[in-house]
Amino acid sequence: MVSTAHTPPAQVRIVDVTQDEAGQRIDNFLARYLKGVPRSHIYRILRRGEVRVNSSRIRAQYKVKSGDKVRIPPVRVAPDKEKTTPGKRLLTIEDSILLENTHLLVIDKPAGVAVHGGSGISHGIIEALRLIRPDAPYLELVHRLDRETSGCLIIAKRRSALRALHEQLRAGRMNKRYLALVRGHWAGGSRSVAVALRKNQLQGGERVVRVDDQGKQAVTLFHPVSLHGPASLVDVELKTGRTHQIRVHAAHIGHPLAGDEKYGDDAFNRIMKGYGLRRLFLHAHRIEFTDPGSGEIVDVSSPPGQDLKQVLDELDNAALPSHD
Repeated sequence: MVSTAHTPPAQVRIVDVTQDEAGQRIDNFLARYLKGVPRSHIYRILRRGEVRVNSSRIRAQYKVKSGDKVRIPPVRVAPDKEKTTPGKRLLTIEDSILLENTHLLVIDKPAGVAVHGGSGISHGIIEALRLIRPDAPYLELVHRLDRETSGCLIIAKRRSALRALHEQLRAGRMNKRYLALVRGHWAGGSRSVAVALRKNQLQGGERVVRVDDQGKQAVTLFHPVSLHGPASLVDVELKTGRTHQIRVHAAHIGHPLAGDEKYGDDAFNRIMKGYGLRRLFLHAHRIEFTDPGSGEIVDVSSPPGQDLKQVLDELDNAALPSHD
């Protein structure tokens, strides 16, 4: 007898979109009903037209509306061919919850973990949470963090909360702060960088972002915190939320981030490895917003992990004068 655990039903389903689900992209909507199915497979059935909304074909960018009737085809994924279960690290992600209420939760995202699946990654944090909490009616990312970045990440538990938090992001009423270690001695106090950024594609499909006047406006505030040998610790405040914004802006002003293999300085990165750095030194240490449920200001913080603290300690110890 072959086990069918974690295998989606083998019959067509017609699902009515509720008011709370309205506004989601169809791929995100399907991900909740096809738990364990890789995103690549979801996009495949969308391209083939196997998913219908009100009997019509739709694109992956379509946003469902209240009252829509969504046809979800039977989907079977062979467990020996496609990985459908997140790794142990993701399955323990609930241990990293910093705050939770009826409307949202905030997670201390580990470095090296994607926030969602795609581009060869079958599971990210949001997919893992949906598997861990199969009875949760709604779980959606409010914003994103780069895979290499650690720290505070908000996830909405209601569609109304997602809309309210997105409005705060658009209006600049959500305060996101990061700690970054950059090359060189920072001088001159706080600095605002307002330089437009544009996404590009390198050969092989690698995504990079460049400074470009034709791109989207981006504003980053850098506040010096402390000096550590050949590097400086800075507190970074985002005024916009462009892809790789902190990393590109820091490199643009001559202070690339430690451990940044895409936009950083190779020689500096090698020096930092000598001090024990094994990742990008960028941590989302604080996020402040208005709770959609209570209307109260919420201020959540997360100190850098022990791995980053150890690097700072090693830098400081190396800078101490010798008494030989």
